[in-house]
Amino acid sequence: MSVAIKNRHDFVFFFDVKDGNPNGDPDQVNLPRADAEDQKGLVTDVCIKRKVRNFVMLEKSKLVEDKIVPVDGFDIFIRQGQVLNSVIDKATGENIRDRQVNLAEKYFDIRTFGAVLATGDKGAGTIRGPVQFTFSRSEDRIFQAEHSITRCAVTTEEDAKKQESREYASTFGRKTTVPYALYRMHGFVSAVDAAKTKFSEEDLTLLWKSLINAFEHDRAAARGEMNPRKLVIFKHSSHLGNELSGRLFERVTVKKNSDLPRGKDDYTIEVNKEQMPSGVEVKVWPEEVVY
Repeated sequence: MSVAIKNRHDFVFFFDVKDGNPNGDPDQVNLPRADAEDQKGLVTDVCIKRKVRNFVMLEKSKLVEDKIVPVDGFDIFIRQGQVLNSVIDKATGENIRDRQVNLAEKYFDIRTFGAVLATGDKGAGTIRGPVQFTFSRSEDRIFQAEHSITRCAVTTEEDAKKQESREYASTFGRKTTVPYALYRMHGFVSAVDAAKTKFSEEDLTLLWKSLINAFEHDRAAARGEMNPRKLVIFKHSSHLGNELSGRLFERVTVKKNSDLPRGKDDYTIEVNKEQMPSGVEVKVWPEEVVY
């Protein structure tokens, strides 16, 4: 099993969306999520985790006898079509801790984000993962634009009969987008919790790569253009950390260059590297290589 990381990390991740819906709210007819009080856009932590999982599935797979299979140790636990109880019940070990270790060895997302494993006939309790994301929040309030769209076909014969007087039957629908928004997410990597799942330096490098490539292989008409803009990583020299994460995040500021932002150049993201606290190293992508 891999050696767990020894250093705590805190990070800030910026991404933007143009003419797309980054995270629809099913309770609001799939409108882009927004804070009800200030109308700033929101993207949930699980939305970004899903994109990380998807990229890992692409990155860590190989072709074996015409079948795509995950590389050992990098399978994904939470994925479409997975029957979770069946996976949990197959875990080997005499006790809950042994089964947790067995599952964490096999599944990258358990090793990274943790998982609730208490279901099934052989429940394995709960693992708290070392990596945690906050909700992403837009720098400014968003406008939830609604667009009428049509499809030059209908679904049922009944719908076709209703439109017999028209030359071509069609279906009407709605599409919602954000014209433009820059989102900011905070993240935390605990070396203490990494020791429990054996989250390694290889896993950490894959996490950075997954964030940067999260949108590249997840394109959809509904999401428009989504791109990573900046990843700021604070590495602590100790496993507990050398400074409060909140104080480090305050060093990352955003300057607005336009009254109506419509592109990445309408914001300037600045990172204050002056007089960094002892034991804290900062690295900024894309200016620096992080994987």
